[in-house]
This record gives sequence, C-alpha cells and structure tokens, in this order.
Amino acid sequence: MNTHGSLPRRGRPPKVSREYSDTREALIRIGTAVLTEQGFVATGLDGLLKQVDVPKGSFYHYFKSKDAFGRAVLESYAVYFARKLDRRLLDESMSPLERIGTFVEDAKAGMVKHQFRRGCLVGNLGQEVTVLPEGYGDLLEAIFASWQGRIAACLSLAQQSGDLSEKADCMELAQFFWIGWEGAVMRARLVQKVDPLDVFFKVFMAGLPR
Repeated sequence: MNTHGSLPRRGRPPKVSREYSDTREALIRIGTAVLTEQGFVATGLDGLLKQVDVPKGSFYHYFKSKDAFGRAVLESYAVYFARKLDRRLLDESMSPLERIGTFVEDAKAGMVKHQFRRGCLVGNLGQEVTVLPEGYGDLLEAIFASWQGRIAACLSLAQQSGDLSEKADCMELAQFFWIGWEGAVMRARLVQKVDPLDVFFKVFMAGLPR
C-alpha cells in the first residue's frame, strides 16, 4: 500500500506509457533526439531502447531494421520541420523577409533550449552520407529541396512586394541560404553560441539584391 498518497513508488518509471500512448511514436521521438545529437552510425539500438524502456523484440515489431527506423525518424523530422517552416514563412502578418528572420530567431531559441547539443537532423546525417545505408542521400537531398522551395517561394513574395529585385534568382538564393545555414548551425554547435547564425543571416540579408 502506498502510504504517501499520490507519491510514486520508487524504481524506474514506465516512461513510454506515461508520455506516449503509441510505442512506435515514442521510438520515433526518442530516435529524433538521439540521432540529432549523436548521428546515425554512433547510435546503438540497445542504448536507445533503454531510454524508452522498450525491449528489442518490440522494436522489431515496428521496424524491420535500424535502417528502416532511421528512415522513419528522418521522414517524421522532415514533416515536423516543414510545418515549422510554414508557420513562419506563411505568416501574412509580416513582410516576407521578416518571416525568414522569425524562422532564424526561432531556430536560435531552439538551439539554446537544448544547450547546443542538437542542430539539424538532416544536416547532421548529411555529414555521414558516405557511411549511411543506400538511398539515404537521395532522401536527404529531397528534404533539402523541399525546404529550399519554401524559402524560394517566400523570396518570390518579397519580389512581388518590391523588397527584392525582380532580377534576383529566388531559387538560387534559397539554395545559398540552406548551404550557409547548415554550416552556421554546425559552427554554432561547435562554439556553443548563436553568433554564427547571426553572422550568416546578417550577411545573407545584406547581400540580397534590392
């Protein structure tokens, strides 16, 4: 009998059942966090499963292999990040260029919140592409292309409003944005500061043809 009212019993709590009703979703959530911090190759299934108190047999009920699990995590992250971008880039209460700035501020806050342990899952895995399972490179590039298209569309709106030169190549600028942004995120993790993100965005904005 628990004589302390609602106080929990001692011992390891059932993490999955308390936080998530769906075990598969719980695995994807913890996988996103671990893969973002450690990468694909360095992540072992045993350590990951221990964090969510799921036996290996149950894992293989949901995923055929670590490869399949990684793909599911990556696809889930891509959907999450696309929605995050859309919330910022489709916000009609501000100008198109201001919307990109709010994305940057949101990303900075996220990195600080996680104490720079995490960056961008897609960018992190991109650095491992030569040792990732076959097909990952194409998936990563497709995700980048999706994000690039969103920034390009936002820049196109800036053209329509007169904040960006009509001669500007929006798709090329969007590609440059993500190439530079991913490098800035990596550097921010290295120095444990948001300064690289600020420097990149300041130079990006200053270089836009008006």
